[in-house]
Amino acid sequence: MKCPGQDTQYWNADAIFEVPCPKCESPVEFFKDDTSRKCDKCGHRFPNPNMDFGCAAYCQYAEQCLGTLPEELLAQKEDLLKDRVAIEMKRYFKSDFKRIGHATRVARYAERIGKNEKGNLAVILSAAYLHDIGIPEAERKHGSAAPEYQEKEGPPIARSILVTLKAKEELIDEVCDIVGHHHHPGCDESLNFRAVYDADRIANLEDNLKEHPMAAQKLTELIEKNFLTDSGKKEALKVLLA
Repeated sequence: MKCPGQDTQYWNADAIFEVPCPKCESPVEFFKDDTSRKCDKCGHRFPNPNMDFGCAAYCQYAEQCLGTLPEELLAQKEDLLKDRVAIEMKRYFKSDFKRIGHATRVARYAERIGKNEKGNLAVILSAAYLHDIGIPEAERKHGSAAPEYQEKEGPPIARSILVTLKAKEELIDEVCDIVGHHHHPGCDESLNFRAVYDADRIANLEDNLKEHPMAAQKLTELIEKNFLTDSGKKEALKVLLA
């Protein structure tokens, strides 16, 4: 069956429209399912500015349905992946709102750090949302959520989620590597790992300081000594010393 969004029998008057060429401003006619069009006057090709990528941004049949996907859509596929990973994380933790809240805060800090450090946000945010995904299984199998247990149990669950979401294999491998040792940085970690590590430390310190306040100078020294990125240090100072 043809996708309803691309079937012309479901279209209305807004399905065909004109937009100005970003180069010469001549009108260019688009159909709603055009991914891109070339300006007849100057020859510039540009993506459909009104296209609702919606399901096409993650559907495995999008390329067959819409033709060759533009770079903008390929980028959005990875951008939408983080939102779907967040949904799966919440579904996995169910009513464990403490874990959901923690993962959400880590992702928020990791996104800020990752943007400033020019990291791969698809990897960083997927790992941030899934970094503690092994805790329920660690508690079930080992009676403990100690770092070594959650790092052991987390990667298979993270991989299962990302495979279901049809993420790229290289992204899956990197995310699982981060999840598998996110408490134990080595001497030569990737930028993506360091962004997630710093974000997790911010969220953990944020929780600890509520029960065990620390003098500003001591906290500043701790941040300077233990964080792995300059952006992580700045984010920590902003969040924890506010």
